[in-house]
Formats: sequence, structure tokens, C-alpha cells
Amino acid sequence: MKNLLIITTNYSGCECGEPYCNCIQNTGVYLEEFAVPYLVFQKSDVKTVVASPAGGLSPVDENSMSCSNPEEWDDCIKVLRETKKLSEINPDEFDGVYFPGGHGPMFDLAENQEVAELVSRFYTEGKLVSAVCHGPAGLINAKTPEGESIFKGRRVTCFTNEEEGIVKLKELVPFLLETRIRELGGNFIAEKPWAEHVEVDGNLITGQNQNSALLIAEKILEFFK
Repeated sequence: MKNLLIITTNYSGCECGEPYCNCIQNTGVYLEEFAVPYLVFQKSDVKTVVASPAGGLSPVDENSMSCSNPEEWDDCIKVLRETKKLSEINPDEFDGVYFPGGHGPMFDLAENQEVAELVSRFYTEGKLVSAVCHGPAGLINAKTPEGESIFKGRRVTCFTNEEEGIVKLKELVPFLLETRIRELGGNFIAEKPWAEHVEVDGNLITGQNQNSALLIAEKILEFFK
């Protein structure tokens, strides 16, 4: 039995109330990126705990909700309503961490020191560090014991600048995740937009977009074997 910590966002979008403000007014966790892996883990010998910096509600991006979504995803939405508070989690109890995406992590997980310290610790101890789409935003401040980015010299992917441009949010995000990872020394590898694509480099596993959710779940299970 392996124990996996899933860390999700608490950010739901700008609440300034201005109808024409230059910001993202609806975001959160992209449901497919949480639900698909979560259900895979539920059917395996991987035990999961879902946490967020503030605990409680991890909002679901409305753009990821559709009547065509599988009915079993509804139970996953309920799980996201009652996440545990990250500060109450004991890292020693877990064998790895997974970050689903959605634009939410770009706004809260990216700058959260508690998240950075946990990821740094997991990485250094050889535990699994995994994320998909915008989930790698939660890894950008994690460092090796030498003080270098955990991305430096490692094969990695995420939601690409090209994909960000296609969804017309390039000017609204606080930074471009692909650009930041490259600046941190990551060996960034991109496939065509919306391709199923996962990079595995030791204990660091990253996926490009929502279509990579099933594949990254499978790679996580392989890592734990």
C-alpha cells in the first residue's frame, strides 16, 4: 500500500467585482485532471488524501464541467468540497505528491511557501513528485539541498505557451508556466497542443494537459511498483 498526497488549489478567480477587469474570473482545479487519476488510484492499492492550503473547498473550474462528463466524476466534486488543510498533514505518512492543474494553482500554489517546502522535502527524499497541466506551478519554488530548482536539468512538461495562447489566457495568467520552467533550467519538452504527453525523469513526473490525466495516473502507479 502506497500513500499519495493530492494537493489542490483554493483559488476560484478574481473577486474584484469589476465586470471588465483584466483577470481570470472563473478558475480552480480542472476536474478531469483530478477525477481521472483519483478514480484510477481508488481502484488500485494507492491510498489518497486530498489537501489544499486553506482546507475545505477546492473550487472546480466551470469550464471543466459538462453534462458529458462521466457520472462518477460527481463523487470527485464532493471530495473537492472537503479537502484537508495542508498544515495538518504529516508528510512522513506519504510516499509521494500529485498536483492536478487548472489555472488556480498559478495564483495560490505557485507562491505558497508551505507547498514549496513540502515538495522540496519529497524530492530530496526520493519520493514521487508529480503534476499535470498547470499543476507544476506548485513545484516552481521547490529546491534541491544545493539550493537549485528541482527542474534544473530534468525533463519536464506542462501546459505549453502555445496552448495558453489557444485558450486566450496568455495575458491573464500571472506568468507563463513553460517560460518559468525553462528559466529555472528545466529541459522542457512539448508535444503538439492537446497531445497526451507525460515526461518521467526519476521521481519527477509531469503531464502536459488535461488529455494526459490518465497517462500520468498510469505512470504514477508504475513508479510505485
